Amino acid sequence: MVASPVTRTTAARRATKAVTGALRLMSWPHHPDRYLELLNPLLATQATRARIVDIDRTVPEMTTLTLRPARRCRFEAGQHIRLGVVVDGVRHTRCYSPSTSQYDDRIVLTVRAHPDGLVSRYLHDCARPGDVVDLGAADGDFVLPPVRPDRLLLVSGGSGITPVLSMLHTLADEGHTGAITFLHYARTPADVPQRARLDELAARANVEVVLAYTRGDGGHLRGRFRREHLDAVVPWFAGTPTYACGPAGLTARVREVYREVGAEHRLRTEEFTLPVLDTSDATGEVRFTASGVVADNTGATLLEQAEAAGLRPDHGCRMGICHTCTSIRRSGCTRDVRTGELDAEPDTRIRICVNAPVGDVAVEL
Repeated sequence: MVASPVTRTTAARRATKAVTGALRLMSWPHHPDRYLELLNPLLATQATRARIVDIDRTVPEMTTLTLRPARRCRFEAGQHIRLGVVVDGVRHTRCYSPSTSQYDDRIVLTVRAHPDGLVSRYLHDCARPGDVVDLGAADGDFVLPPVRPDRLLLVSGGSGITPVLSMLHTLADEGHTGAITFLHYARTPADVPQRARLDELAARANVEVVLAYTRGDGGHLRGRFRREHLDAVVPWFAGTPTYACGPAGLTARVREVYREVGAEHRLRTEEFTLPVLDTSDATGEVRFTASGVVADNTGATLLEQAEAAGLRPDHGCRMGICHTCTSIRRSGCTRDVRTGELDAEPDTRIRICVNAPVGDVAVEL
């Protein structure tokens, strides 16, 4: 009698659990990972480890990492994963969106090196092939619908190209034949990451790639996003599912256009940067109740103010995507810096990376 795949899978899981349990007994008081990683860092059982197999720094201030995970890292196209690296002996975690197909065994990440970005600067300046990093679970709802649309518009700017590329590669792997228009904004031709992979996708019969350069010549379009660009290349945009990802300024302009034509319900957006805050009229104090720290309100986000006060709250993306920095606002009013929305409901969980205090605020940190 031949065992079914389900039976074999169940048996394999039980065997793995038994072996792991035995290893824990033999390795007590330490976890088996303490010893396994001495043999091979990729053998860890508590975390998914990946080895950097290639690094591309040809695009100014961008680092493209190709990772080979020890085991399959599952995600949906458009989602982000948590990347953990050790910098000066301290482990830090940040969220980045893979640009590979969700069916690919590799993970490709393109990271923009921000001037004050601890992890992004480390990856740009210090990461080398052979380094081992941690990969966390995938998260995020910036994903394609289960039933793929017959026509699709994708808009991105800068490093916001990564989740969009993942969508394109995933649809290609699925043999999707629906019409796809991809509109990407970059400063110059030299600032377009993964250009060779993009050209491969553009060669497909159902994919149209439109490049817009804000500071250079040679693209299909010139300048920052505006309604005329859509009218020129996708006049049918108002009736089409649209996904836009990039800097806050770009996604805000896209939302404005879709709102004007009554098509905002067809638009999904995700920001990779936050808008610049006006802190000139900040008043009041911020109380971090768990630590007993009180500081003058500078108008910056609660995460930035907590760090300035010497606290080290958990955080990942710093853009309101990953929910890692969620804390409880005990009292006071905060403003969502992405939307401008005010909220003063007491004892409410908020993301401190995208909320700034308005007057006196108490948050549990």
